Amino acid sequence: MLTVDYDLLDLRPGMTVLDLGCGEGRHAFEAYRRGARVVAVDWGVSEVETTKRWLGAIADAGEAPAGAHFEVVRGDLLHLPFPDAGVDRVIASEVLEHVPDDARAMAEIARVLKPGGRVAVTVPRWGPERVCWALSDAYHANEGGHIRIYRGDVLRARLSVAGLVPGATHHAHALHAPYWWLKCAVGVDRDAAVVRAYHRLLVWDLMKRPWLTRTAERVLDPLIGKSLVVYADRPAVAADVTADVTADVTAEAVPEREKTAAAG
Repeated sequence: MLTVDYDLLDLRPGMTVLDLGCGEGRHAFEAYRRGARVVAVDWGVSEVETTKRWLGAIADAGEAPAGAHFEVVRGDLLHLPFPDAGVDRVIASEVLEHVPDDARAMAEIARVLKPGGRVAVTVPRWGPERVCWALSDAYHANEGGHIRIYRGDVLRARLSVAGLVPGATHHAHALHAPYWWLKCAVGVDRDAAVVRAYHRLLVWDLMKRPWLTRTAERVLDPLIGKSLVVYADRPAVAADVTADVTADVTAEAVPEREKTAAAG
């Protein structure tokens, strides 16, 4: 289940791609199959091992073209173990909402991107996420859970402060929003029949990709898409941004409504 649109990311064979907070590797797998030189990064030991194992299976099955390469490393998003301006593309999918110092993480993304490089950032969308928070504290208030809810304008402003230029945006996974609302309503740790039934629907959709559900999701994504996706570029020529301007933009980028959500 991909959240990033690889055409909007403009991913081409031979490019070096960082998949940050890769989880179990779903975006890394697709980038590898498209011929990229993939470096998947996560702090979790089990996530790193799982991603490495599956990328190896893809290689063994001959599903990646000649020239594709992969590496999986354990790393901290606030101190990326990569040189300045060394990668063509970055994917940061459903990770920044977990990071206390998201400004530092965005600055690290900008640092490692080559001039002219592009990042795809995905986060839970404000509306569907706000419903989940209202229904259940257990959904987000746990170790490693979601510590903030982004509005689109706030995310774009923070990417700009980091020296990136936000561009295209879209929403994804509308069919997943009701699943999480149901799960939060009945209890995130409760094995309820209605949640199991909806989960079976999502698995069926993932495996079969029928016309009906694909069309429904395209129609519903702008309304209740669970994820917000923003693509941003590092300028080919670095902008001259003063510390005072950066401070002003940062203040504007954190409205009181988000501070309240984060505190809740």
